[in-house]
Amino acid sequence: MVPAMVDSTFTLKNDTYVWPEDGVDTSQTPSEVHGGPEVVIVPVIFGFIFLVGVVGNTLVMVVIGRTKSRRSKSTTNTFILNLSIADLSFLLFCVPFQATIYSLSDWVFGAFLCKSVHYFVTVSMLVSIFTLVTMSVDRYIAVVHANKSPCIRSRRNASAGICIIWLLSFVFAVPVAQHQRLTRHRDAPNSSFCWEEWPNAVSRHTYKVTILITGYLLPLLLITCCYAKVLYHLHKKIKNLSKKSERSKKKTAQTVLLLVAAFLICWLPHHVIAMWVEFGTFPLTNGSFALRIVSHCLVYGNSCVNPILYAFLSENFQKACKQVFTSRLLTSGTPVVTVVRLRMENFSTTHSTTNV
Repeated sequence: MVPAMVDSTFTLKNDTYVWPEDGVDTSQTPSEVHGGPEVVIVPVIFGFIFLVGVVGNTLVMVVIGRTKSRRSKSTTNTFILNLSIADLSFLLFCVPFQATIYSLSDWVFGAFLCKSVHYFVTVSMLVSIFTLVTMSVDRYIAVVHANKSPCIRSRRNASAGICIIWLLSFVFAVPVAQHQRLTRHRDAPNSSFCWEEWPNAVSRHTYKVTILITGYLLPLLLITCCYAKVLYHLHKKIKNLSKKSERSKKKTAQTVLLLVAAFLICWLPHHVIAMWVEFGTFPLTNGSFALRIVSHCLVYGNSCVNPILYAFLSENFQKACKQVFTSRLLTSGTPVVTVVRLRMENFSTTHSTTNV
């Protein structure tokens, strides 16, 4: 969960990462002393993002789950389904509880949820990010190593990859469950706060840097490299393209840039703030307060953008969506929908055209 602000002068916010005396400038801001408009505005904004993300990811899951063609069970669709599950879990575990931080002065959900909510927030966050990386590797193999692609990109390997993603995420998130505790502060003895308690600053710093590397820098590098290789292959190796194929290749390049930019922009402010808190002195000002809110919105927005980028921009997905719900309305039986793979499945491999 993205850190909320803590003030050591009694007007406390229920923070999730930072202790009051550690890395925070304790000068108060008027909005946090008196309870500004964010008490209402922030939960409303979070609620809108939550609604959009839940509807979008649920729709992707329903459409993929109800299609019965062989191609709908492709490796790419399997990863998209896993991405939607992770993003939906992230929104469900994170947004409602984070919204209460801006409207309530303490943690009211008890010790069990204090640990479990933050643990599963971290798990679902890592699953979402690792799935994005796996999808980029999957595209790289499908396009650049098309001859080996059928052997590597099997449903069995895709299922194994998803299991490894979830296992790694559960393991990486263990320190959160270990150190997240319901505690009290000396300036507010009658209030409970869900904070991290680490034995020393070194271990906390080490874990935060590890999450930065494994959950942002390394994924960003891998995603960028894989899609750069894809674009290079499409540009250099495929000759004699028709005008339609040229347009498709251009559309592919635009989609790739959107994917990389979305990941880069949505997660950058969160990690900047996290490192600022850990290794600097994060100020308590109206500007920093607004920056924190923006970082929340971008992180949650990434879980809303993913289904749009990976599914809804695909004409095939739009057709499948119409077919699923039209069949449901017109027939009483189980609809059998024929649908080709989603756009990310259709990056051209060895053929002379680029079908996107």
